[in-house]
Amino acid sequence: MVTEPQIRFFLGANSPTGFYSLFDQLISPAEAEDILILKGGPGCGKSSLMQRVSSAMEENGLQVEYIQCSGDPESLDAIVMPEIKTAIVDGTAPHVVEPLCPGVVERYVNLGACYSKQALAQERLPIAARTAEYKTCYQRAYRCLSAAAQIAEDVRTLVITETLEGKIAKRAKGILQREVKKSGGDGGHSVQRFLGAITWKGVLCNFATADATCKRVYELIDSYGTAHILLTHLAAGAMAGGYDVITCPALLAPERMEHLLIPALSLAFVTSTPALPYPGTPHRRIRLDAMPDAELLRRNKARLRFSRKVSAALVDEAVTSLAHAKALHDELEGLYNPFVDFSRVYEIANTIAAELTARATAKGI
Repeated sequence: MVTEPQIRFFLGANSPTGFYSLFDQLISPAEAEDILILKGGPGCGKSSLMQRVSSAMEENGLQVEYIQCSGDPESLDAIVMPEIKTAIVDGTAPHVVEPLCPGVVERYVNLGACYSKQALAQERLPIAARTAEYKTCYQRAYRCLSAAAQIAEDVRTLVITETLEGKIAKRAKGILQREVKKSGGDGGHSVQRFLGAITWKGVLCNFATADATCKRVYELIDSYGTAHILLTHLAAGAMAGGYDVITCPALLAPERMEHLLIPALSLAFVTSTPALPYPGTPHRRIRLDAMPDAELLRRNKARLRFSRKVSAALVDEAVTSLAHAKALHDELEGLYNPFVDFSRVYEIANTIAAELTARATAKGI
């Protein structure tokens, strides 16, 4: 059996303003048939349950979209199975998820019941101490990211001029004329997903998801944060043409776009930076760095070099704090794990997998 590339996004980000959540866009409540909200603390098996269910779904030929955890990209925050309009999500802090139509669409799965509460009482003090230190690490990471974002914004403010915006708008118009033909349908819709995350492992981007979703990938070479201007025009044009889009916010500025996917056109636009370059072979390459005023860049060469250096150092400091937080979280899970009935967790996972498989079979999937 040919293994399909996995589709991986993030719905949460470690951002300059703290944890930035897109979990309200996990799956449309109006279209969803089943949303399972997992509740329970550290080490109770939430990610393990999702891994087991997703493996069972893929073995039965269903498509699974993986939502990785920005705290630990090897862990899962959610999975989505679009063919059966179903999602399973970790509904605990910081990405608290609560039902809009409880019992109709959403239902709780209480993995906290798999703890041995009485036995855990002996670990109360070390658990409380590590939890407090864990939160402190994240607060420091967010302060570093806030400072890095301010420096990046200083660069954008310097480089982006009215003339540059006009050049980029003209380029976007040419791309739309070439790539986006009117579908004849109604206007398209937008859903947001983070393609990457700032994690304890460093700054990551799931470029493989863009490659798996879209055969044609435009690489946007961007050192100054100008890609958002181009992507805004492209997203608006694609939706006006009747195509749904996936807009991917920038990690240091979630109000701006960093990547754009148009699955129906098999077309993606990914931002490639010196710190995180696109590793694939693009369909086309657009050198946005060649578009700002050359004299402006020359006059401010030292300032721009300083900004890049300091911003990168601040992001590295944030990553160091996140790595410390990850170590503390591992210690927390180590304290909890001996008092979790994992056989019960796996039994719940197997029951859910069997139920979803039966539903898919009934739908003829």
